[in-house]
Amino acid sequence: MTVTDSAPGGCASAGARTAHEGILRRQSARESAARTYARALPIVPVRARGLTIEGADGRRYLDCLSGAGTLALGHNHPVVLEAIRKVLDSGAPLHALDLATPVKDAFVTELFRTLPAGLADHARVQFCGPAGTDAVEAALKLVRAATGRRTIVAFAGAYHGMTAGALDASGHAADVRVARLPYPQDYRCPFGVGGARGAELAARWTESVLDDPKSGVPLPAGMILEPVQGEGGVIPAPDHWMRRMRQLTAERSVPLIADEIQTGVGRTGAFWAVEHSGVTPDVMVLSKAIGGSLPLAVVVYRDDLDVWGPGAHAGTFRGNQLAMAAGTATLAHVRENRLAERAAALGSHMLSQLQDLARHFPCIGEVRGRGLMIGLELVDPEGEPGTPDRGVTGPAAARPREPRPAAPELAAAVRRECLRRGLIVELGGRHASVVRLLPPLTITDEQAAAVLGRLADAVDAAARGRTGGEHGPHRRQPRPAGAAEGAG
Repeated sequence: MTVTDSAPGGCASAGARTAHEGILRRQSARESAARTYARALPIVPVRARGLTIEGADGRRYLDCLSGAGTLALGHNHPVVLEAIRKVLDSGAPLHALDLATPVKDAFVTELFRTLPAGLADHARVQFCGPAGTDAVEAALKLVRAATGRRTIVAFAGAYHGMTAGALDASGHAADVRVARLPYPQDYRCPFGVGGARGAELAARWTESVLDDPKSGVPLPAGMILEPVQGEGGVIPAPDHWMRRMRQLTAERSVPLIADEIQTGVGRTGAFWAVEHSGVTPDVMVLSKAIGGSLPLAVVVYRDDLDVWGPGAHAGTFRGNQLAMAAGTATLAHVRENRLAERAAALGSHMLSQLQDLARHFPCIGEVRGRGLMIGLELVDPEGEPGTPDRGVTGPAAARPREPRPAAPELAAAVRRECLRRGLIVELGGRHASVVRLLPPLTITDEQAAAVLGRLADAVDAAARGRTGGEHGPHRRQPRPAGAAEGAG
């Protein structure tokens, strides 16, 4: 599918525009005020393939949101469609509760084939509700039942879902049963040093909380962490810090829960993000890409934690056969075609290009990420600097800069300018100041160049709008949505 600006003839028909506007008006009038993506992305998707979405108004977009990371293979990948059609044509039940089926057996077999070394040979899998937050709730319940303890330790900036327990473990709510610890990062290091030194101080803080009888935190039932914080602003955990967390929890018999809901299935350049550090967690919570675009969530855990009785955790839609078939096809395609390695190589190239862009735009505070999970933090370059970043490490880190105040309005302007140019991105981070890229693992080199070009144009336009004039040496003329570079 070739990316173009609009419907044939150079513009959408009046009828298409009317239908598009009518659908948006009815959505605004009838849907909850809690809707999110629809507010910033006033598009009406009607067709999609790979990286490309076509709206009801005839415009086409490069989709770097990918269903919030759900679409590892992009929209409507042929292997996913074939797997779904095969189940539909077979007459197999579509709803099977937790009964054994050939479709489920194939999914579990493929899933276990991909698991980190040290887990697959003695693992159990629990199918729960269809969303990632359901898997988080199940994991928290599991470790509490297995250990007889109640407290969970989690990390500042985390996001684990929208149900009550998942929110408590995220950085958005407080619960006496959840203790929050510092998550290491470079640009806004909570200790003001960044790099290896900042990560070591974060690890020491964790060790002190776990061992100090006066810390106010009893020995926890589990520790939950994201190998890369996604909604928190695309912050990769240092590998040595991950190994320290594994060591600290193992020595104290505290189950380690890895939230791989967004980072899994090749997204970060390894099939599972914990593999970068060589860590084998006790529990993994998985969703998004494992369903091949359809709702599916599971918990995978060490068999000695399997203390549940029948019915201890359930879910009506845990037997979604279409999702399992689509998930099996996705997992196998990523594994067989080495798409994780492809994500690592292309992601490294994209990070390098974006770091070059940051050198010309002081409003980009930091570029960071891992694989095809990338973020640009937008800042006020004229704001009062914070504590200097003294220790940048790792290939994904940008050059050292003094952290400036977050600029959420500028980030929102970049997102709007991206949409004008036919590029869909989302925001994240503590102040919604991080522009996030989550393209499918099937993105081509040509498409990646198109994404980077449109993003650069959008940053330039937003920065010039902020300053009221030309901004830096790379002033660009904006390209229309779907300009010639980049096929969908």
